[in-house]
Amino acid sequence: MGRAARILRGMVRLVLFDIDGTLVRTGGAGVKAFAKVFATEFGAVDGFEQLKFGGRTDLSLLREFFGFHQIPATPENFQRFFERYVFWLAEFMQQSQGGVCPGVWELIGRLQTLAPAPLLGLLTGNIRLGAEIKLRHFNLWETFVTGAFADDHEERDHLAAIACGRASRLLGEKLPGNQVLVIGDTPLDIRCARAIGAKALSVATGGCDLEELRLHRPDWAVENLTDVDPEQVVRGEEQRTP
Repeated sequence: MGRAARILRGMVRLVLFDIDGTLVRTGGAGVKAFAKVFATEFGAVDGFEQLKFGGRTDLSLLREFFGFHQIPATPENFQRFFERYVFWLAEFMQQSQGGVCPGVWELIGRLQTLAPAPLLGLLTGNIRLGAEIKLRHFNLWETFVTGAFADDHEERDHLAAIACGRASRLLGEKLPGNQVLVIGDTPLDIRCARAIGAKALSVATGGCDLEELRLHRPDWAVENLTDVDPEQVVRGEEQRTP
C-alpha cells in the first residue's frame, strides 16, 4: 500500500472533544453545583473533597458519593440529584469566572475549513443537559453535531464507542477507530480513545501538566490547542509525543 493510500485510510473523520479543561473552564461551577445539591437535598456536607472529578462521569461520581454516605443509589435518588444539579449549574455558570480554553475557537474554525471537514462531537463525563448548559454559556454548543454523555453510560470507556456509533449513523457507514481523534486533558481521555483504537491528543489546560500526560503515551501532547496543526493531526502523519 502506498503512502497516500495509508494516509487516506487513517484520515480522521470524527474529532471528539472533552469539555471541562479541554474546551472550557467553568470556574468550578460544576463542582459547586454538586456540593450544593449534596448539602441541600441529601444533607451530606463531608467527604466531598475525596472525589476526583477529572475525566470521571457525573454518574460514577454520584454513585461514589452515595456509597460514602450510605445513601441508596436508586434511580429515584439519581433523578432527584440531577434535577437540582442542572438548576444550580445554570445558576453558578452565570457567576462563572471561567472561559474558553486557549486555541479552541481557532482549532474548531480550522477543522471546519478542511476539505473534507471531519465531524465535530463531544465525548464527556457530563450529563447531556449539563454539557449543554456549560457550552451554551460560551456559545459553543451548536458547534457539535454528535457525541456521548454520562446519560449514555456510567463508564467513560464505553462512551467512545457510543459516540463513534452515532457518527457512523450520520455518515451512513461504519467508522473505524483509527479515523477518530479524541481530544482531552486527562489520562482517562487517552484510555477512552484507546478503548476503540482511536488517536489521542492530550492538552495541558486542565488538571494535568504536559509531563504527566506524556507518561500515558498519547499520539500528541500540547500545552494548549494553539499548538495544534489541524491538518497534521487529521492526517495522523507525525506523532509529537516522544
